[in-house]
Amino acid sequence: MRWKDIQGNDGVVDALRSMVDRGRIPHAILLHEDDGGGAMPLVLAFLQYLYCTDRHDGDSCGVCPDCNKVSKLIHPDIHFVYPVVSKSSSDSTVSPSLSYISEWRSLVTSNPSFFEAEYNTALGMEQKSTLINVAEAASILSRLSLSAVEGGYRSVVMYLPEKMNSQAANKLLKMIEEPPEKTLFLLITHSPEKVLTTIFSRCLLMRVLPQQRSRYVEQGLPELFYDMMNALVAHDLAAALETVDEMTALPSREKQKSFLKYAAEGIRNVFLLQQGLPQVTTFPEDEDAFYKALSKNCKRTFARNGLGVLDRSLMLLERNVSQKILFTDMVCKLYRLI
Repeated sequence: MRWKDIQGNDGVVDALRSMVDRGRIPHAILLHEDDGGGAMPLVLAFLQYLYCTDRHDGDSCGVCPDCNKVSKLIHPDIHFVYPVVSKSSSDSTVSPSLSYISEWRSLVTSNPSFFEAEYNTALGMEQKSTLINVAEAASILSRLSLSAVEGGYRSVVMYLPEKMNSQAANKLLKMIEEPPEKTLFLLITHSPEKVLTTIFSRCLLMRVLPQQRSRYVEQGLPELFYDMMNALVAHDLAAALETVDEMTALPSREKQKSFLKYAAEGIRNVFLLQQGLPQVTTFPEDEDAFYKALSKNCKRTFARNGLGVLDRSLMLLERNVSQKILFTDMVCKLYRLI
């Protein structure tokens, strides 16, 4: 992956490129993307630029041995960590992620802007609870205790650090806070507010703007969100409850989770408009009128409280609560809040 392959997020690209060019790279960077966003391509392009032995014209060469190894996800000094279903004991130093490394490489090289649902499917973890546990943290520390194989940076790429439990976070805290020289952590999150504060506070946060709206459209998620919100704003509970059937009918639990995350992002946009911050919203221009109308017609307390309702619904969905009951309860609570 080269910088020229990245679409959009020019500000993030320029900042990451400048870090390498100036030799001033933060020890920990937290990239906040929407589900299915462009953070992984940015991370791969950044690492390829960092490790490339023949950088020129502001980009990696794409042909040197290091570029080849980064692009294939086989560079010995780059370690990937992601939430999995693990049976490792708490005192193990074997990385649970390594059991899925072939599936991970296949997914990321073929579709770096993947959705979390596609990630779960690719690794065979649909309808299962995943996490980054203390055995994974111990494995990271073990690998970082060794010298870099090729003498340069040692990098850890962590997908969804919000799924790291407190034991793992505590074990990694000292390493992230004061890493050895030329040690780099790159974390990709969908929910920065869920990343443990001890980890979040030690990272440079960068917002990656969404590039994958067309894929949400293909799944029918924006239209379902519009129908629900328009019914709620009109105080038409019957119409709002009709959308419950559509949510329940989504083809998989992963698609339902994608809808909840899409709805949460939409409600965040309402909050940002109400706070007078249109410059940091994430919706496209053709949805400007819809979101401006929502921001005017919703109570100023709705966004904050509504996000809490969606967050709880996502948690219950992951615990296999009845989908019909869950979505009915969610819509009724949003109706009372709006």
